[in-house]
Amino acid sequence: MPRRARLLPLAAGLAAAALVASATGAAAAPAPREVSRGVTIPAFYDPPAKLPAANGALIRTEPLPLALTAAGADGPLPGRATRLMYRSTGANGKATAVTGAYIEPARKWTGAGPRPLVAVASGTMGQGDQCAPSLALEKPLTFNGQTVSVGYEDISVYRLLDAGVAVVVTDYAGLGTTDRVHTYAERFDQAHAVLDAVRAARRLPGTSLTAKSAVGLYGYSQGGGATASAAELQPSYAPDVHLAGTYAGAPPADLAEVIKGIDGSALAGALGWSINGLSQTYPELKKVIDAHVGASGRAALADLSGMCVGDAILRYAFSRSGQWTTDGSSLSQVIAGSPVAQRVLARERLGSLRPAGPVRVASGVLDDIVVHAQSRRLAADWCAKGGQVTYQPVDLPQLGVGLLTNHLAPLLTDQNDALAWLTARLNGTAAPGNCAKLPQLP
Repeated sequence: MPRRARLLPLAAGLAAAALVASATGAAAAPAPREVSRGVTIPAFYDPPAKLPAANGALIRTEPLPLALTAAGADGPLPGRATRLMYRSTGANGKATAVTGAYIEPARKWTGAGPRPLVAVASGTMGQGDQCAPSLALEKPLTFNGQTVSVGYEDISVYRLLDAGVAVVVTDYAGLGTTDRVHTYAERFDQAHAVLDAVRAARRLPGTSLTAKSAVGLYGYSQGGGATASAAELQPSYAPDVHLAGTYAGAPPADLAEVIKGIDGSALAGALGWSINGLSQTYPELKKVIDAHVGASGRAALADLSGMCVGDAILRYAFSRSGQWTTDGSSLSQVIAGSPVAQRVLARERLGSLRPAGPVRVASGVLDDIVVHAQSRRLAADWCAKGGQVTYQPVDLPQLGVGLLTNHLAPLLTDQNDALAWLTARLNGTAAPGNCAKLPQLP
């Protein structure tokens, strides 16, 4: 059966599985260690007191039941999943435990070389541990009256598996794991978590991966920022992880500009996730935030720290950050008036390093959440540094200012091309790039 035809029932099956999972509820969990908005986080996600020495070292594993499986000649379709906990290193240089999942496809890889591996960095899921992408693979829809989480990234994962590509998914630092707050858009934590997920997958016994398996990175929105940062930091942090190709869709390359786009939008809650995450990483920034945020802001930040995207939209859509400060200043105004905050965001900005291997940067021309201009600037910065860049502006009609639609539509409309580009890189096909044409593109 042609692959495109197979994907139609696959997408339908994912939706059906989500509804069934919502109706039947989760399986009984071990003795609760944490309950996040009514969801018991399994004890698997509690990191041990002592972590292994090597980045990417496996801490523990267990079988992961996928939401949708079917019988196949070579095993369950789309594959056999394993929940992972592995060691990584945070932005502050300290060891941290990160969770995720590896899926061994049932379908054969028919391209060149051994079966390749793609690390999928999920788009924004939220900051509560119940929002972890590995949990969303098990239960793609969580809706219990206290939290709403949708595993929309499962579609890209299943499509890669359908092509015979092995997939490792990272939960990022602090998302799922119960020992810290998810650092959200912090680029060093994210890059390390992605690259160490590849290392962890390679260490997992009983897979079809080999030392010669090509490695690709796939991410959109928060995930695009994570894969973009991973491509920049790979030479220094993970020289053993050679990248055949990196897709960075709508990457939040300049958080100062992204904050302006998010403020007052349907995804205003992401402001709180950014503040919570960056304040945990940078104590000097926390002092700045504490000096400007009032009681209502502190309550909102605490509330958001346990929320998924659906919760944040229902509770904080179209909120303005000026509602959280003592003098009504917006978060952008606070940043502009603080040299400390400006230094932090300058360190977090992408584009200062040449990315490793070929990269594809895509962004919706009318994206007003992860603002298009800063994504385009990232591509231009990389081109100026000699990067192998394919820049793809996604030109769609205006779909509603601040509603998330201008941000989400390119994820769906460009996904076929993004996956085709990445699969070609895994297959050994060279990527010519289009830096010479970039000045003429929107």
